[in-house]
This record gives sequence, C-alpha cells and structure tokens, in this order.
Amino acid sequence: GLTSSKSARVFKPAKAKGGCELDTSKTALVLIEYQNEFTTEGGKLHGAVAESMKETGMLEKSAKVVAAARAKGITVIHAPIMFKEDASDSSACVENRRRCLGILAGCAKDRLFTQGTWNADFHESMKPLKGDIVVNGKRGLDGFPGTDLESHLVKKKIETVVLSGFLTNCCVESTMRTAYEKGFNTITLTDCCATTSAEGHRGATEGTFGMFSSPMTGEEFLKKINA
Repeated sequence: GLTSSKSARVFKPAKAKGGCELDTSKTALVLIEYQNEFTTEGGKLHGAVAESMKETGMLEKSAKVVAAARAKGITVIHAPIMFKEDASDSSACVENRRRCLGILAGCAKDRLFTQGTWNADFHESMKPLKGDIVVNGKRGLDGFPGTDLESHLVKKKIETVVLSGFLTNCCVESTMRTAYEKGFNTITLTDCCATTSAEGHRGATEGTFGMFSSPMTGEEFLKKINA
C-alpha cells in the first residue's frame, strides 16, 4: 500500500535546520555505498567509476574525513545497498524481476551488491568501527525510504546531515533531496563522491547540489569542524 513516510518532515517548517550553525554533537556523516562493487578492482561496477574516483581522490579524502569526524564526536553512519541473490527485494523490480525500471533493473540483471558476498562488503578503508551505525533496509536509491536511517537521525537528535559516496548524481543526490525536504541542514562533500562520468559528477556538484544542500570539499568541511 501507499505510505507517506518518505514525504513526512522531521522538522516542521518553522523549526527546519537548513543553514543552521554546525554543531558536531548534532551532526551525522552519512557514507553511501562505499562497497567493493564500486570501490575495488574486481567489483562489477568499479570500472565504471574508477576514473571519477581517481579524478577526485575521493576514497582517500573520504577516509580522512571519516577519521576526523569520529575524533570530533560526529555520528558516522554507513548506508550500504544490497539485495537478495534473485533481487526479489529490489524496490524497482516486481514479479520475480519480470518487470524492472531504471538503474535498479541493471542491479537485478547483473546481480550486483548481493548480500553476503565480497562485492557487497565495505571497502577495507571504510569499514564500520565500534560506535558507527550501519543502515538496514536500503534496497533503492534514496537512503530514507524503507530504511532505519531516519530513526537513527531522530534518536541521535541530528540536525546536520553530511553526505558522500556513490553515485554522485544518483544515491547521494536522491538522499540529499530527501534530507533537505525533511528539514535537515544538509551538506554534500563534492570531492568525496564519484559517479560514472565527469559530466554527471559536474552536473550534480555544480548544479543540483547547490539547490538542496551546502556543497563543499572534504577539506573545507574539515576546516569547518576544526574551527
């Protein structure tokens, strides 16, 4: 049946947090899909994103940001995507994959991010540590619908959501838009993301990111939390 949970605001308009002062105790760094399927040679999608990753140096920069965030007491949240082997749990595929739509159709067809496999595991440098949170239930692009991300944010009294990961113009952008609509102060780390083309990356980081977040580099974010 239909649900209105995706559109429900966390903060009422009068109390929305967009543009608020960054308080590290009320900030969450949400790391989207730093999984071997993307990050590592041998992953089925690594070849598609390797050039974008190299151009920005996003993996090394992301690891640096995560370490600094933990040191500052920022909540670190990992948001992996994964599916059953037959992809019957994909949010865009129904009737045992007879009908699929969009990018998730490719995930189903090529059996990507299969749970319990090396491909779906986290990159060695981005594995969750004690105290980190791992989101459950991400079967689609946006990090909110069908997952426990929002409940973790609310429980931790988070006001600012900082986003990085894969793909710049897909899962990162989808999650950014929803975080913005829900009233969170939303930050995107432009050089801690990667996608399948330079054009797609620029279109998001130089276009839509500025409409729904405060875009900045990883280094600019580190200066902000160390100020």
